[in-house]
Amino acid sequence: MTESSSQEPPHELAISEQVAVYQREFPNVDPQVETIVSSLSRLARRMSVAYGRHLNDLGISSADWEVLKALIVAGAPYRLGPGELAKRIGLTPAAMTHRVDRMATAGLVTRSRDESNRVRVNIELTELGREKWLESMRMAAVFEESLLQDASPEERAELSGALGRMLRRVEDSQPDAQGRTEDLGPDGQA
Repeated sequence: MTESSSQEPPHELAISEQVAVYQREFPNVDPQVETIVSSLSRLARRMSVAYGRHLNDLGISSADWEVLKALIVAGAPYRLGPGELAKRIGLTPAAMTHRVDRMATAGLVTRSRDESNRVRVNIELTELGREKWLESMRMAAVFEESLLQDASPEERAELSGALGRMLRRVEDSQPDAQGRTEDLGPDGQA
C-alpha cells in the first residue's frame, strides 16, 4: 500500500451494494426496508458530521450546544439548576459540572447562587451563549433547507409524518428512548 492510498477515506459501499450483501448473507431481509434504514443511518451520521463542523466554526462543541439548547428550551431567563440541567441532557452531575466549568470559562454560561435559596446554584445563558446558539440555528436552517430543496411541500409533509411515526415506534419500544444505555443491565432491562 502506498502512502497516498493510506490517506484515502475507507471505502463505503453504495446503499444498493450494502443491501445486496445483506440479502446474500441473510436472504430474509426486506431490501426496501433495509434500503430505508441504511439510508437513514448514513444520513444521520453525515448530518452529525456537518453539524459538528458548523459548531466548530462557531467555536463550540456539540456538547456545548446541548447545554445551550437545554437553557433555551427552559425559556427566559434561560436558567436551570445544575441537577435539572444534567437530567435534561442525560449526564451525571459530575460530567455536568465539568461541562459547565468549561462553558463558564468560555463565557457561554454563568454560575451564580440563587437569591431565594443560597444553597442552590443556577446556570444561566449569557448573551454570548445565546448568540452562538442563534447562529448555529441559522447555519442549520440553511443546511437543512438545502437537504430538502428537491422535496415538494407534499413530500415534506409525507416524510415528516412517516419519520415521526417511526420515531414514536422506536421510543415506545425501547427502554431508554434517549439513547443512554448505561442504566441497562446485562439483560437489556432497566
